[in-house]
Amino acid sequence: MTILLHQYDSSPFSEKVRVCLGIKQLAWAAIDQPVIMPKPDLLALTGAYRRIPVMQIGADIYCDSVLIVRELERRFPSPSLFPTGSTGLDQALAQWTDRSFFQAAVGVIFGGLGDKVDPAFRADREKLSGAPFNPEAMAAAVPYMAAQLRSHAALVSDQLADGRAFLTGDRPGLADANAFYNLWFVRSFHAPSADAFLDLPGLAAWYDRVVAIGHGDRSAATRQDAIAAARDATPAPASVDPADQALAGRTVTVAATDYGRDPIAGRLVGSSPHHWSIARDDDRAGSVVVHLPRLGFALTPAH
Repeated sequence: MTILLHQYDSSPFSEKVRVCLGIKQLAWAAIDQPVIMPKPDLLALTGAYRRIPVMQIGADIYCDSVLIVRELERRFPSPSLFPTGSTGLDQALAQWTDRSFFQAAVGVIFGGLGDKVDPAFRADREKLSGAPFNPEAMAAAVPYMAAQLRSHAALVSDQLADGRAFLTGDRPGLADANAFYNLWFVRSFHAPSADAFLDLPGLAAWYDRVVAIGHGDRSAATRQDAIAAARDATPAPASVDPADQALAGRTVTVAATDYGRDPIAGRLVGSSPHHWSIARDDDRAGSVVVHLPRLGFALTPAH
């Protein structure tokens, strides 16, 4: 089945996944979703999850970039995203790159843009995060956030200090995609802020090597194509981890614990130490299974 990536080109977390698709040289189709709500075609598939990216393979819907790259590795193990075998540590890096590193990038971009940020975007992100989106406060914090960004980037530079081509050795992997996308985000959307890191030893050349990987074999498809693909497919078999057997088949909700906390409701049909799988039905998409990571998400059984 075709890999469908629900994304938009300016999405930093989509860029992480696009680089992984490039490392694996996979064929995939981009389903461009709106940057802000409403997103009715996406929610028909996910139930309530509105964040980008989302990967779809038939009637299986994978939410969050952390789980998406794990599933890509499971389905398409060669070439590996873990060329030196450091599978756990490389995946754990996302707890750094998706949080404090990402927040530094966000701070310098939107602080630098100031009042140029679209009011509709501001309102949408306030609803998503449940907190004020205050460009003026961000602008005041730019010196601090730029220093933080440089410190994060310096860790990448330190890892390259022995002359290696990529972060874990001679071949690219998830560690590179994780570290790259925040720097790409800054360079793409507020280039002056890249002055905070471009002079660091080895960083610019490594950045160019990651860009040269590309995004694999990209094509395009429509949101209607995605709905039809789900409706015409059957979800892959799933199994519930023994530790979760008391919840097997029960109605549950799963929601993010940081932002975008809209709960996804359905029956628990699969789980592992890393994910939950929730079966749900939609009038347009039919029977689908939505897969969500455990890290950063909470499951609540229905009463």
